[in-house]
Amino acid sequence: MDIIRSLDDIRYDKNSIITIGAFDGVHAAHQEILNEVVERAHAVHGRSVVVTFEPHPKEIVGGGDRKVAILTTLEEKLARIAALGIDTVFVVPFTYEFSRKTPMEFYLDYIVNGTGVTEVIEGYNHHFGRDREAGMNDVVQLGNQYNFSVSAVKMMQVDGAPVSSSRIRYAIRDGSMEQAAEMLGYRYEFSGVIVRGHGRGKALGYPTANIALDDPRKAVPKIGVYAVHATIHGTRYGGMMSVGVLPTFFETHDRTIEVNIFNFDEDVYDETLHVECIQRTRDEKKFSSVAELVAEMGNDKSVIQNIVLQIQ
Repeated sequence: MDIIRSLDDIRYDKNSIITIGAFDGVHAAHQEILNEVVERAHAVHGRSVVVTFEPHPKEIVGGGDRKVAILTTLEEKLARIAALGIDTVFVVPFTYEFSRKTPMEFYLDYIVNGTGVTEVIEGYNHHFGRDREAGMNDVVQLGNQYNFSVSAVKMMQVDGAPVSSSRIRYAIRDGSMEQAAEMLGYRYEFSGVIVRGHGRGKALGYPTANIALDDPRKAVPKIGVYAVHATIHGTRYGGMMSVGVLPTFFETHDRTIEVNIFNFDEDVYDETLHVECIQRTRDEKKFSSVAELVAEMGNDKSVIQNIVLQIQ
């Protein structure tokens, strides 16, 4: 897959099937769109193109200080798009100046004259341009004017509501990892470097890998205990993850992400750990004694091992 990051570098090809969007998460509804783009490109012996943006537009449109809990880093997004067979991804640098382009300016500069286009395929609720002022009807009008066709992929629903990146963020924020996975089409995941913590886990008999996220913008699941899969050095293990503030030991503490990897005992500081979230099993609790905490961790491990054994 070709990755283009500048309008100067994009190769013009009129026979391009294009879709445009942030595609945060590359979730199940996005996958439907991208699969359609690939199929149409194959049918006309054309080029399949995704036009996306970095950083997430909401980070810039809010004046640069708006925090967005992203579902995929750019690297994760590109990997998932590549896996679906897209030929070219055009990563447009999203700046405030770019955000002020009118829909017509954007389409003329980046799509019609820049990339080249024979067909645009979007989701049913696609909006674009300055203040998201244009929608699918506007794309159809542009297609009529500049000789490209337009089609919309129908809405996908989970639990009676449309699949969207926003809904997935809410599910992760609520700890509803199974619902998030159903909408994503895969389990929510993140990676981070293993850093030194306080060493309490090892002292309690449950050594943990403390993770510093690769991208601090990544959405973090609700505080609590989770069943996870953890991959390090190319090997995947079951594990239990705690997202929390260590209330048994501290009155106040920054949020930490710690993973106890089952059947694993190596020094892996400064290595990267990849985590797939399976299920939230309980809230974080403040225990009256360390012994009570250790007993609960034993219960956690028993419960989570059973969950992990059933999940591939």
